[in-house]
Amino acid sequence: MRVLDSHLHLWDPDILDYAWLEGDLNAAFTAAELAEDQIEDVTGQAAVFVQADPHHRQALDEVRWVDSIAETVGVVAIVAGARLHRRRKLVAHLDALAAHPRVVGVRQLLQGERDGFARRTSFIQGAREVAARGLSFDACVRAHQIPDVTALAEAVPELRIVLDHLGKPAIGTPEAPLAPSVEWIRDLRDLAAHPQVSVKLSGLPAESAGRIDEDQMEPFLDAAADAFGEERLMWGSDWPVSSVDDDSYYFPGNRDDWCHTVADWARDRGLDVDAIMWDNAARFYRVS
Repeated sequence: MRVLDSHLHLWDPDILDYAWLEGDLNAAFTAAELAEDQIEDVTGQAAVFVQADPHHRQALDEVRWVDSIAETVGVVAIVAGARLHRRRKLVAHLDALAAHPRVVGVRQLLQGERDGFARRTSFIQGAREVAARGLSFDACVRAHQIPDVTALAEAVPELRIVLDHLGKPAIGTPEAPLAPSVEWIRDLRDLAAHPQVSVKLSGLPAESAGRIDEDQMEPFLDAAADAFGEERLMWGSDWPVSSVDDDSYYFPGNRDDWCHTVADWARDRGLDVDAIMWDNAARFYRVS
């Protein structure tokens, strides 16, 4: 089995500024740390770097830094930070990104924005600029914002979109039982009705509130497979966010555990493991 990690982060607070870092994550996670959390028992592995949300003025600096260490860490593609709603500055930014062949897509974190942000005219115009350049868009939202991603897919059907972290469903909280909510399943299916949209099987370890096990995560993976089909699922580690092992919060495990949890689930369901673990991400991000 080959593994193309569709969602890898790297950062170093001594190089770039990250206002959101706290706790165990407020440290450098670069080549040395990644080398200690490699995936075992695979025939090959590579990764797509996804922007780690430094200060927005450092988005291009982040790309330059990751480019400089890409071969060392196995990064074959980069999803860069971009602010789609600032169209005039966006055009210049996309022009600058074009000088970096590893850049295959962009991401603007929507999870902290007001509901409806991705429906704004300025954002939709920016999304069209992204699509016109052949770049994809990573949509990182909370579960209740998934309909905004659906609206974006409707407004810009030429834009390839991937939903990060299954849309961050509530899992294992006192307010939300371990079973997926009816609303999340409905919204996931509505989004999946748009054929240019894929979904990442990533982030569940970090979203889970409590030490839940693999069996308790499977209904969420099942719902994603039912909605999108095996040809639009891609595995992602969400490293290091989903690999911090805090007894009070995260799923027990590391990058290797989450990889084999998803691969074993796919194999048990009779799904195409190679597609989910490599081929789908390679096709979506146009990695040869």
